[in-house]
Amino acid sequence: MVFNSLEFFMFLPMVFVLYWFVFNKHLKGQNILLLVASYVFYGLWDWRFLSLILLSTIVDYFVGLRIYNTDDSLKRKRWLWVSVIFNVGLLGFFKYFNFFVDSWIDFSSFLGYNIESPWMLRIILPVGISFYTFQTMSYSFDVYYKKLQPTTDFLSFAAFVSFFPQLVAGPIERASNLLSQITNPRQFNYHQTVSGLKLILWGLFKKVVIADSIGPIVDDIFANYTAYPASTLVLGVTLFSFQVYGDFSGYSDIAIGTAKLFGIELMSNFKFPNFSRNVAEYWQRWHVSLSTWFRHYVYIPLGGSRVSKLKSVRNICIVFLISGFWHGANWTFVFWGGFHALAFIPVFLMGRNTIYKDSVVGQNTFFPSLIEIGQVLLTFGIVTFSRIFFRSESITDAFQFIKRIVTDCSYAPYNHPMGYRMIDYYILIALFVLYEYRIRKDERAPFKFKSKVVRFIFYTIVVLGMLLFYDDQVDRSFIYFQF
Repeated sequence: MVFNSLEFFMFLPMVFVLYWFVFNKHLKGQNILLLVASYVFYGLWDWRFLSLILLSTIVDYFVGLRIYNTDDSLKRKRWLWVSVIFNVGLLGFFKYFNFFVDSWIDFSSFLGYNIESPWMLRIILPVGISFYTFQTMSYSFDVYYKKLQPTTDFLSFAAFVSFFPQLVAGPIERASNLLSQITNPRQFNYHQTVSGLKLILWGLFKKVVIADSIGPIVDDIFANYTAYPASTLVLGVTLFSFQVYGDFSGYSDIAIGTAKLFGIELMSNFKFPNFSRNVAEYWQRWHVSLSTWFRHYVYIPLGGSRVSKLKSVRNICIVFLISGFWHGANWTFVFWGGFHALAFIPVFLMGRNTIYKDSVVGQNTFFPSLIEIGQVLLTFGIVTFSRIFFRSESITDAFQFIKRIVTDCSYAPYNHPMGYRMIDYYILIALFVLYEYRIRKDERAPFKFKSKVVRFIFYTIVVLGMLLFYDDQVDRSFIYFQF
Protein backbone atom coordinates (compact mmCIF):
# COMPACT_ATOMS: atom_id res chain seq x y z
CA MET A 1 0.00 0.00 0.00
CA VAL A 2 1.33 3.45 -0.88
CA PHE A 3 0.33 6.88 0.36
CA ASN A 4 -0.91 8.09 -3.03
CA SER A 5 -3.32 5.20 -3.57
CA LEU A 6 -7.08 4.82 -3.23
CA GLU A 7 -6.52 1.93 -0.81
CA PHE A 8 -4.62 4.19 1.58
CA PHE A 9 -7.35 6.84 1.55
CA MET A 10 -9.83 4.16 2.57
CA PHE A 11 -7.45 2.59 5.08
CA LEU A 12 -6.39 5.77 6.91
CA PRO A 13 -9.87 7.05 7.97
CA MET A 14 -10.82 3.59 9.23
CA VAL A 15 -7.75 3.35 11.44
CA PHE A 16 -8.20 6.96 12.60
CA VAL A 17 -11.82 6.39 13.67
CA LEU A 18 -10.99 3.17 15.52
CA TYR A 19 -7.97 4.79 17.15
CA TRP A 20 -9.74 7.84 18.57
CA PHE A 21 -13.36 6.70 18.94
CA VAL A 22 -13.05 3.05 19.95
CA PHE A 23 -9.66 2.68 21.67
CA ASN A 24 -9.22 6.29 22.78
CA LYS A 25 -9.22 5.37 26.49
CA HIS A 26 -7.04 2.28 26.17
CA LEU A 27 -3.34 2.82 25.44
CA LYS A 28 -2.71 -0.88 24.93
CA GLY A 29 -5.66 -1.09 22.54
CA GLN A 30 -4.32 1.85 20.55
CA ASN A 31 -0.89 0.23 20.30
CA ILE A 32 -2.38 -3.09 19.23
CA LEU A 33 -4.36 -1.24 16.56
CA LEU A 34 -1.20 0.57 15.35
CA LEU A 35 0.65 -2.74 15.20
CA VAL A 36 -2.11 -4.54 13.29
CA ALA A 37 -2.63 -1.57 10.97
CA SER A 38 1.11 -1.40 10.28
CA TYR A 39 1.34 -5.09 9.43
CA VAL A 40 -1.73 -4.82 7.17
CA PHE A 41 -0.25 -1.70 5.53
CA TYR A 42 3.02 -3.52 4.78
CA GLY A 43 1.47 -6.93 4.14
CA LEU A 44 -0.65 -5.61 1.28
CA TRP A 45 2.62 -5.10 -0.60
CA ASP A 46 3.97 -8.60 0.15
CA TRP A 47 2.86 -10.44 3.27
CA ARG A 48 5.82 -12.85 3.09
CA PHE A 49 8.26 -10.18 4.22
CA LEU A 50 6.32 -9.45 7.39
CA SER A 51 8.36 -12.28 8.91
CA LEU A 52 11.53 -10.20 8.42
CA ILE A 53 10.07 -7.26 10.33
CA LEU A 54 8.87 -9.56 13.10
CA LEU A 55 12.24 -11.34 13.28
CA SER A 56 14.13 -8.04 13.43
CA THR A 57 11.75 -6.87 16.15
CA ILE A 58 12.27 -9.99 18.26
CA VAL A 59 16.06 -9.96 17.93
CA ASP A 60 16.54 -6.31 18.89
CA TYR A 61 13.97 -6.44 21.67
CA PHE A 62 15.82 -9.25 23.44
CA VAL A 63 19.25 -7.84 22.56
CA GLY A 64 18.29 -4.57 24.23
CA LEU A 65 17.27 -6.40 27.42
CA ARG A 66 20.42 -8.53 27.44
CA ILE A 67 22.68 -5.51 26.99
CA TYR A 68 20.93 -3.62 29.78
CA ASN A 69 20.93 -6.54 32.25
CA THR A 70 24.59 -7.43 31.64
CA ASP A 71 27.33 -5.68 33.62
CA ASP A 72 30.25 -7.30 31.86
CA SER A 73 31.45 -4.88 29.17
CA LEU A 74 32.67 -7.67 26.88
CA LYS A 75 29.34 -9.47 27.01
CA ARG A 76 27.48 -6.20 26.38
CA LYS A 77 29.58 -5.61 23.29
CA ARG A 78 28.96 -9.17 22.10
CA TRP A 79 25.20 -8.67 22.39
CA LEU A 80 25.50 -5.41 20.46
CA TRP A 81 27.33 -7.29 17.71
CA VAL A 82 24.45 -9.77 17.60
CA SER A 83 22.16 -6.90 16.63
CA VAL A 84 24.60 -5.39 14.14
CA ILE A 85 25.48 -8.68 12.45
CA PHE A 86 21.85 -9.78 12.25
CA ASN A 87 20.52 -6.53 10.80
CA VAL A 88 23.45 -5.88 8.47
CA GLY A 89 23.34 -9.54 7.42
CA LEU A 90 19.63 -9.27 6.68
CA LEU A 91 20.19 -6.11 4.68
CA GLY A 92 23.27 -7.52 2.98
CA PHE A 93 21.57 -10.68 1.79
CA PHE A 94 18.40 -9.15 0.39
CA LYS A 95 19.95 -5.98 -0.98
CA TYR A 96 23.56 -6.76 -1.88
CA PHE A 97 23.97 -10.50 -2.50
CA ASN A 98 23.67 -10.39 -6.28
CA PHE A 99 25.67 -7.15 -6.40
CA PHE A 100 28.69 -8.79 -4.79
CA VAL A 101 28.37 -11.86 -6.98
CA ASP A 102 28.15 -9.70 -10.11
CA SER A 103 31.13 -7.61 -8.98
CA TRP A 104 33.21 -10.75 -8.37
CA ILE A 105 32.34 -12.13 -11.82
CA ASP A 106 33.20 -8.79 -13.48
CA PHE A 107 36.49 -8.59 -11.60
CA SER A 108 37.37 -12.17 -12.56
CA SER A 109 36.56 -11.41 -16.20
CA PHE A 110 38.84 -8.38 -16.01
CA LEU A 111 41.65 -10.69 -14.87
CA GLY A 112 40.92 -13.07 -17.75
CA TYR A 113 38.83 -15.68 -15.96
CA ASN A 114 35.32 -16.41 -17.18
CA ILE A 115 33.06 -17.54 -14.35
CA GLU A 116 29.48 -18.67 -14.64
CA SER A 117 28.23 -18.48 -11.09
CA PRO A 118 25.57 -20.90 -9.83
CA TRP A 119 24.95 -18.56 -6.91
CA MET A 120 22.80 -15.96 -8.64
CA LEU A 121 19.41 -15.76 -6.97
CA ARG A 122 16.20 -14.01 -7.88
CA ILE A 123 16.00 -11.99 -4.67
CA ILE A 124 13.15 -9.52 -4.22
CA LEU A 125 14.20 -6.42 -2.29
CA PRO A 126 11.77 -6.02 0.64
CA VAL A 127 10.37 -2.49 0.68
CA GLY A 128 11.65 -0.45 3.62
CA ILE A 129 14.31 -2.93 4.75
CA SER A 130 17.04 -0.26 4.71
CA PHE A 131 14.91 1.92 6.97
CA TYR A 132 13.55 -0.43 9.62
CA THR A 133 16.85 -2.32 10.06
CA PHE A 134 18.60 0.99 10.79
CA GLN A 135 15.81 1.99 13.15
CA THR A 136 16.02 -1.21 15.21
CA MET A 137 19.83 -1.06 15.24
CA SER A 138 19.70 2.47 16.62
CA TYR A 139 17.70 1.12 19.57
CA SER A 140 20.44 -1.42 20.36
CA PHE A 141 23.13 1.26 20.03
CA ASP A 142 21.28 3.65 22.35
CA VAL A 143 20.83 0.95 24.98
CA TYR A 144 24.49 -0.04 24.68
CA TYR A 145 25.69 3.57 25.09
CA LYS A 146 23.30 3.94 28.06
CA LYS A 147 21.33 6.72 26.39
CA LEU A 148 18.13 4.71 26.70
CA GLN A 149 16.58 2.22 29.06
CA PRO A 150 15.09 -0.72 27.13
CA THR A 151 11.37 -1.29 27.24
CA THR A 152 9.90 -4.49 28.62
CA ASP A 153 6.72 -3.91 26.64
CA PHE A 154 7.19 -6.03 23.52
CA LEU A 155 3.92 -4.80 22.01
CA SER A 156 5.00 -1.16 22.17
CA PHE A 157 8.44 -2.02 20.79
CA ALA A 158 6.86 -3.91 17.87
CA ALA A 159 4.65 -0.88 17.16
CA PHE A 160 7.76 1.34 17.24
CA VAL A 161 9.58 -0.83 14.68
CA SER A 162 6.63 -1.15 12.30
CA PHE A 163 4.84 2.21 12.76
CA PHE A 164 3.21 2.43 9.33
CA PRO A 165 3.50 6.18 8.55
CA GLN A 166 7.31 5.93 8.50
CA LEU A 167 7.87 2.19 8.00
CA VAL A 168 8.64 2.13 4.29
CA ALA A 169 10.79 5.23 3.72
CA GLY A 170 11.34 6.97 7.04
CA PRO A 171 12.05 9.25 8.73
CA ILE A 172 14.39 6.82 10.50
CA GLU A 173 13.35 7.44 14.08
CA ARG A 174 15.26 6.93 17.31
CA ALA A 175 13.52 5.14 20.16
CA SER A 176 14.09 8.12 22.46
CA ASN A 177 11.61 10.05 20.30
CA LEU A 178 9.14 7.57 18.78
CA LEU A 179 9.09 4.72 21.31
CA SER A 180 8.65 7.12 24.20
CA GLN A 181 5.53 8.53 22.53
CA ILE A 182 4.12 5.06 21.86
CA THR A 183 4.55 3.97 25.48
CA ASN A 184 2.81 7.10 26.82
CA PRO A 185 -0.91 7.99 26.56
CA ARG A 186 -1.89 10.24 23.64
CA GLN A 187 -4.66 12.81 23.71
CA PHE A 188 -6.58 13.96 20.66
CA ASN A 189 -5.47 17.44 19.64
CA TYR A 190 -7.51 19.28 17.05
CA HIS A 191 -4.71 21.65 16.01
CA GLN A 192 -2.25 18.77 15.68
CA THR A 193 -4.72 16.90 13.48
CA VAL A 194 -5.31 19.92 11.25
CA SER A 195 -1.56 20.45 10.99
CA GLY A 196 -1.21 16.80 9.97
CA LEU A 197 -3.84 17.10 7.25
CA LYS A 198 -2.10 20.18 5.85
CA LEU A 199 1.20 18.33 5.66
CA ILE A 200 -0.46 15.38 3.94
CA LEU A 201 -2.00 17.72 1.36
CA TRP A 202 1.29 19.51 0.74
CA GLY A 203 3.15 16.20 0.47
CA LEU A 204 0.67 14.90 -2.07
CA PHE A 205 1.03 18.12 -4.06
CA LYS A 206 4.81 17.72 -4.19
CA LYS A 207 4.47 14.09 -5.21
CA VAL A 208 1.67 14.39 -7.80
CA VAL A 209 2.25 17.85 -9.26
CA ILE A 210 6.03 18.16 -9.02
CA ALA A 211 7.61 14.68 -8.94
CA ASP A 212 5.16 12.66 -11.03
CA SER A 213 4.60 15.32 -13.66
CA ILE A 214 8.28 15.72 -14.53
CA GLY A 215 9.10 12.03 -14.07
CA PRO A 216 8.37 11.09 -17.73
CA ILE A 217 10.66 13.88 -18.93
CA VAL A 218 13.52 12.71 -16.72
CA ASP A 219 12.98 9.07 -17.72
CA ASP A 220 13.03 9.96 -21.40
CA ILE A 221 16.21 12.04 -21.21
CA PHE A 222 18.19 9.53 -19.14
CA ALA A 223 17.01 6.58 -21.22
CA ASN A 224 17.97 8.29 -24.49
CA TYR A 225 20.84 10.51 -23.38
CA THR A 226 22.98 9.50 -26.38
CA ALA A 227 20.46 11.13 -28.71
CA TYR A 228 20.23 14.50 -26.95
CA PRO A 229 22.52 17.56 -26.89
CA ALA A 230 24.12 18.99 -23.76
CA SER A 231 21.29 21.47 -23.16
CA THR A 232 18.76 18.65 -22.89
CA LEU A 233 21.00 16.58 -20.60
CA VAL A 234 21.45 19.55 -18.26
CA LEU A 235 17.69 20.00 -18.29
CA GLY A 236 17.18 16.33 -17.49
CA VAL A 237 19.44 16.19 -14.45
CA THR A 238 18.13 19.56 -13.19
CA LEU A 239 14.56 18.33 -13.38
CA PHE A 240 15.62 15.12 -11.68
CA SER A 241 16.82 17.20 -8.73
CA PHE A 242 13.32 18.61 -8.38
CA GLN A 243 11.73 15.22 -9.03
CA VAL A 244 13.63 13.36 -6.32
CA TYR A 245 13.13 16.23 -3.89
CA GLY A 246 9.39 16.48 -4.54
CA ASP A 247 9.07 12.69 -4.37
CA PHE A 248 11.01 12.02 -1.17
CA SER A 249 10.19 15.19 0.77
CA GLY A 250 6.57 14.71 -0.30
CA TYR A 251 6.63 11.20 1.15
CA SER A 252 8.18 12.53 4.37
CA ASP A 253 5.53 15.24 4.68
CA ILE A 254 2.76 12.67 4.28
CA ALA A 255 4.45 10.39 6.84
CA ILE A 256 4.86 13.19 9.40
CA GLY A 257 1.32 14.43 8.76
CA THR A 258 -0.16 10.93 9.09
CA ALA A 259 1.68 10.38 12.38
CA LYS A 260 0.23 13.66 13.68
CA LEU A 261 -3.26 12.25 13.12
CA PHE A 262 -2.43 9.66 15.78
CA GLY A 263 -0.94 12.15 18.24
CA ILE A 264 2.67 11.29 17.38
CA GLU A 265 5.35 13.73 16.26
CA LEU A 266 8.09 12.47 13.93
CA MET A 267 11.33 14.31 13.28
CA SER A 268 11.61 16.62 10.29
CA ASN A 269 13.35 14.92 7.40
CA PHE A 270 13.68 17.83 4.95
CA LYS A 271 14.33 21.48 5.70
CA PHE A 272 14.34 23.11 2.27
CA PRO A 273 17.72 21.73 1.12
CA ASN A 274 17.49 23.51 -2.23
CA PHE A 275 18.28 26.77 -0.41
CA SER A 276 21.52 25.48 1.15
CA ARG A 277 24.56 27.76 0.99
CA ASN A 278 27.17 25.01 1.02
CA VAL A 279 27.27 21.22 0.84
CA ALA A 280 27.52 20.86 4.62
CA GLU A 281 24.29 22.82 5.09
CA TYR A 282 22.70 20.72 2.37
CA TRP A 283 23.33 17.56 4.43
CA GLN A 284 21.86 19.27 7.47
CA ARG A 285 18.68 19.78 5.47
CA TRP A 286 18.41 16.73 3.16
CA HIS A 287 17.26 13.34 4.53
CA VAL A 288 17.98 14.61 8.02
CA SER A 289 17.11 11.34 9.77
CA LEU A 290 19.72 9.37 7.77
CA SER A 291 22.38 12.06 8.20
CA THR A 292 21.67 12.08 11.94
CA TRP A 293 21.88 8.28 12.09
CA PHE A 294 25.31 8.20 10.44
CA ARG A 295 26.57 11.06 12.59
CA HIS A 296 25.54 9.38 15.86
CA TYR A 297 26.36 5.75 15.05
CA VAL A 298 29.28 5.94 12.59
CA TYR A 299 30.97 9.35 12.52
CA ILE A 300 31.11 10.06 16.27
CA PRO A 301 32.15 6.49 17.29
CA LEU A 302 35.00 6.76 14.76
CA GLY A 303 36.17 9.89 16.54
CA GLY A 304 34.17 12.47 14.65
CA SER A 305 35.96 15.81 14.46
CA ARG A 306 37.59 15.37 17.89
CA VAL A 307 40.57 13.63 16.31
CA SER A 308 43.21 14.99 13.94
CA LYS A 309 42.18 16.65 10.70
CA LEU A 310 43.48 13.70 8.71
CA LYS A 311 41.43 11.20 10.71
CA SER A 312 38.39 13.47 10.55
CA VAL A 313 38.68 13.52 6.77
CA ARG A 314 38.94 9.73 6.85
CA ASN A 315 35.78 9.58 8.96
CA ILE A 316 33.94 11.86 6.54
CA CYS A 317 34.93 9.65 3.60
CA ILE A 318 33.79 6.51 5.42
CA VAL A 319 30.41 8.02 6.28
CA PHE A 320 29.70 9.26 2.76
CA LEU A 321 30.83 6.05 1.08
CA ILE A 322 28.67 3.93 3.41
CA SER A 323 25.79 6.36 2.93
CA GLY A 324 26.13 6.02 -0.83
CA PHE A 325 26.19 2.23 -0.62
CA TRP A 326 23.16 2.32 1.71
CA HIS A 327 21.18 3.84 -1.14
CA GLY A 328 21.58 0.91 -3.47
CA ALA A 329 23.56 -2.07 -4.73
CA ASN A 330 25.26 -0.25 -7.57
CA TRP A 331 28.66 1.38 -7.99
CA THR A 332 26.88 4.54 -9.10
CA PHE A 333 25.80 5.15 -5.51
CA VAL A 334 29.31 4.59 -4.20
CA PHE A 335 30.60 7.19 -6.68
CA TRP A 336 27.76 9.50 -5.64
CA GLY A 337 28.76 9.17 -1.98
CA GLY A 338 32.44 9.65 -2.81
CA PHE A 339 31.64 12.79 -4.82
CA HIS A 340 29.79 14.29 -1.85
CA ALA A 341 32.72 13.46 0.43
CA LEU A 342 35.05 15.36 -1.91
CA ALA A 343 32.61 18.30 -1.97
CA PHE A 344 32.18 18.26 1.82
CA ILE A 345 35.86 18.03 2.83
CA PRO A 346 36.91 21.55 1.65
CA VAL A 347 33.97 23.05 3.56
CA PHE A 348 35.04 21.09 6.66
CA LEU A 349 38.71 22.09 6.38
CA MET A 350 37.73 25.75 6.09
CA GLY A 351 35.66 25.41 9.28
CA ARG A 352 32.43 26.36 7.50
CA ASN A 353 30.53 23.10 8.02
CA THR A 354 28.37 24.40 10.89
CA ILE A 355 28.14 28.16 10.25
CA TYR A 356 24.65 27.88 8.71
CA LYS A 357 23.31 25.35 11.20
CA ASP A 358 20.88 27.74 12.90
CA SER A 359 19.93 30.07 10.07
CA VAL A 360 18.24 30.10 6.68
CA VAL A 361 19.00 31.98 3.52
CA GLY A 362 17.61 35.50 3.83
CA GLN A 363 17.37 35.06 7.59
CA ASN A 364 16.38 38.64 8.47
CA THR A 365 15.33 39.95 5.08
CA PHE A 366 12.74 39.02 2.49
CA PHE A 367 15.25 38.92 -0.35
CA PRO A 368 18.55 37.03 -0.09
CA SER A 369 21.80 38.88 -0.72
CA LEU A 370 23.65 38.47 -4.01
CA ILE A 371 26.32 36.46 -2.17
CA GLU A 372 23.65 34.10 -0.80
CA ILE A 373 22.09 33.71 -4.23
CA GLY A 374 25.50 32.78 -5.61
CA GLN A 375 26.11 30.31 -2.78
CA VAL A 376 22.72 28.67 -3.27
CA LEU A 377 23.17 28.36 -7.04
CA LEU A 378 26.67 26.92 -6.64
CA THR A 379 25.53 24.37 -4.05
CA PHE A 380 22.52 23.42 -6.13
CA GLY A 381 24.80 22.96 -9.14
CA ILE A 382 27.20 20.69 -7.20
CA VAL A 383 24.38 18.58 -5.79
CA THR A 384 22.63 18.38 -9.16
CA PHE A 385 25.82 17.28 -10.92
CA SER A 386 26.23 14.47 -8.37
CA ARG A 387 22.76 13.22 -9.24
CA ILE A 388 23.99 12.12 -12.65
CA PHE A 389 25.58 9.21 -10.78
CA PHE A 390 22.51 8.78 -8.59
CA ARG A 391 20.12 8.49 -11.54
CA SER A 392 22.24 6.63 -14.11
CA GLU A 393 21.83 2.88 -14.54
CA SER A 394 25.58 2.23 -14.47
CA ILE A 395 28.92 3.95 -14.00
CA THR A 396 29.48 3.73 -17.75
CA ASP A 397 26.20 5.53 -18.41
CA ALA A 398 27.05 8.21 -15.85
CA PHE A 399 30.43 9.03 -17.39
CA GLN A 400 29.03 8.90 -20.91
CA PHE A 401 26.28 11.29 -19.78
CA ILE A 402 28.90 13.70 -18.40
CA LYS A 403 31.07 13.30 -21.52
CA ARG A 404 28.19 14.34 -23.77
CA ILE A 405 27.55 17.43 -21.66
CA VAL A 406 31.20 18.44 -21.95
CA THR A 407 31.76 17.55 -25.59
CA ASP A 408 28.39 18.24 -27.23
CA CYS A 409 27.95 21.85 -26.16
CA SER A 410 24.94 22.53 -28.32
CA TYR A 411 21.38 23.65 -27.74
CA ALA A 412 18.14 22.27 -29.11
CA PRO A 413 14.63 22.78 -27.75
CA TYR A 414 13.32 19.76 -25.91
CA ASN A 415 9.91 18.35 -26.79
CA HIS A 416 7.88 16.62 -24.11
CA PRO A 417 7.57 12.86 -24.82
CA MET A 418 3.78 13.13 -24.47
CA GLY A 419 3.48 16.33 -26.49
CA TYR A 420 2.78 18.75 -23.60
CA ARG A 421 4.14 22.31 -23.54
CA MET A 422 7.47 22.51 -21.70
CA ILE A 423 6.93 26.15 -20.75
CA ASP A 424 4.19 25.04 -18.36
CA TYR A 425 6.68 22.88 -16.45
CA TYR A 426 9.24 25.67 -16.26
CA ILE A 427 6.63 28.03 -14.83
CA LEU A 428 5.47 25.34 -12.39
CA ILE A 429 9.00 24.76 -11.07
CA ALA A 430 9.66 28.49 -10.76
CA LEU A 431 6.45 29.08 -8.78
CA PHE A 432 7.21 26.08 -6.57
CA VAL A 433 10.70 27.40 -5.76
CA LEU A 434 9.36 30.86 -4.99
CA TYR A 435 6.67 29.49 -2.70
CA GLU A 436 9.12 27.24 -0.86
CA TYR A 437 11.36 30.26 -0.36
CA ARG A 438 8.41 32.05 1.23
CA ILE A 439 7.89 29.25 3.80
CA ARG A 440 11.62 28.40 4.20
CA LYS A 441 11.68 29.10 7.95
CA ASP A 442 9.13 26.46 8.95
CA GLU A 443 8.88 23.12 7.15
CA ARG A 444 5.86 22.20 9.30
CA ALA A 445 3.66 25.07 8.14
CA PRO A 446 3.15 24.88 4.36
CA PHE A 447 -0.12 26.87 4.36
CA LYS A 448 0.64 29.75 6.68
CA PHE A 449 -1.68 32.59 5.69
CA LYS A 450 -3.32 35.08 8.03
CA SER A 451 -6.31 35.54 5.76
CA LYS A 452 -8.80 32.66 5.69
CA VAL A 453 -9.86 33.71 2.21
CA VAL A 454 -6.31 33.53 0.87
CA ARG A 455 -5.84 30.20 2.62
CA PHE A 456 -8.99 28.81 1.03
CA ILE A 457 -7.93 30.05 -2.41
CA PHE A 458 -4.53 28.38 -1.98
CA TYR A 459 -6.11 25.09 -0.89
CA THR A 460 -8.28 25.24 -4.00
CA ILE A 461 -5.28 25.86 -6.25
CA VAL A 462 -3.39 22.92 -4.69
CA VAL A 463 -6.30 20.51 -5.11
CA LEU A 464 -7.05 21.65 -8.67
CA GLY A 465 -3.35 21.34 -9.47
CA MET A 466 -3.33 17.72 -8.32
CA LEU A 467 -6.43 16.96 -10.37
CA LEU A 468 -4.94 18.67 -13.42
CA PHE A 469 -1.53 16.99 -13.26
CA TYR A 470 -2.67 13.56 -12.11
CA ASP A 471 -1.93 10.97 -14.78
CA ASP A 472 -2.80 7.32 -14.21
CA GLN A 473 -0.32 6.36 -16.94
CA VAL A 474 2.61 7.59 -14.84
CA ASP A 475 4.45 5.35 -12.39
CA ARG A 476 3.20 6.59 -9.02
CA SER A 477 5.58 4.62 -6.80
CA PHE A 478 8.00 6.56 -4.61
CA ILE A 479 11.65 6.69 -5.69
CA TYR A 480 13.05 5.76 -2.27
CA PHE A 481 11.03 2.53 -2.17
CA GLN A 482 13.93 0.96 -4.12
CA PHE A 483 16.32 1.78 -1.28
